[in-house]
Amino acid sequence: MKPTQKSVPATALKELAVPRRSWWSLVREDARCVLERDPAARSLLEVWTIYPGVQAIALHRMAHALWRRGWRYGPRWISFAARWLTQVDIHPGASIGMRFFIDHGAGVVIGETAEIGNDVTLYHGVTLGGTSWSAGKRHPTLGNQVVVGAGAKILGPIRVGNRARVAANSVVIEEVPAGATVVGIPGRVVTPRRSTTHGFDLNHHLIPDPVGKAIACLLDRVAQLERQIPHADFLSTPATACGACSDHCAEPGFDQSFLQPSTME
Repeated sequence: MKPTQKSVPATALKELAVPRRSWWSLVREDARCVLERDPAARSLLEVWTIYPGVQAIALHRMAHALWRRGWRYGPRWISFAARWLTQVDIHPGASIGMRFFIDHGAGVVIGETAEIGNDVTLYHGVTLGGTSWSAGKRHPTLGNQVVVGAGAKILGPIRVGNRARVAANSVVIEEVPAGATVVGIPGRVVTPRRSTTHGFDLNHHLIPDPVGKAIACLLDRVAQLERQIPHADFLSTPATACGACSDHCAEPGFDQSFLQPSTME
C-alpha cells in the first residue's frame, strides 16, 4: 500500500522517546537490559529465542519505523503477526524509548498514542489504554525508569512521572508524580519511592497496602469490642486507634442517651 501522510496523527509522529538510531542498535540494547533486570535470564541466546517481550519489541521497532514514514497496512500487519506470536499487542504508532523490557509478555496492550520513555519495565497483563474515541492523544505517557506491575491498567492521556511505580492490578486514571508509588483501584499515591543506587527498584513486595492496613485496623477494633461485650460498661469506653497504620480509625465515644426510651407527655 502506498504510504500517505494525511492519516498520520500528530501525536503518532512525536519523537518524544525514540531516538533516531538503527533498528539493530535499539533491539540489541533491549535484549541486553533483560540480563540486568531478570535474574532468570542466562544468556543473550536465551533472551533472543524464548523471551516473547523481546521479540515483540523487536517487531514493534520495525513496524514503528514504517509507521513513522507514513505506511499504514504494512506496520499493522507486522503488529498483528507480533501479537499472534507473542501475545503482546503494541500499536505501531506507539512511541517507545530505549532499553524497554516486557517481562513474561502475555496480555500486554499498548495503544497508538502511548509514549514510553527510556528504561521502562512492564509486567504481563499491563494495559496502556485510551478513554476516548477521538483521534488525538488518548493514551498514557510514561517517563523514564517507570515500573508497572502485572495486570495494572493506565488509562487516558495522563502522565506517569520518571521513576514512578504502579503496583500490580492497579487502575490509574490520574497523573502520577515523579518518584511516586501508586496502589489500588482507582490508583492512589501512597508514598514517595525510595532512592536506589542501581537505578531500578523492582521490589514489588515492598509496596505499601493502605487498604489492607485499614482492614487490619478495623478487625482489631472488632475483636476489642467482642471482648468487651460481656461487660456493661463497654458502651461508655471511648474507642482508641489500633496503631496498625497511620490512619486514625477511632470513632468518638458512644452516647448512651441514645438508648434511653423516649417519654411522651
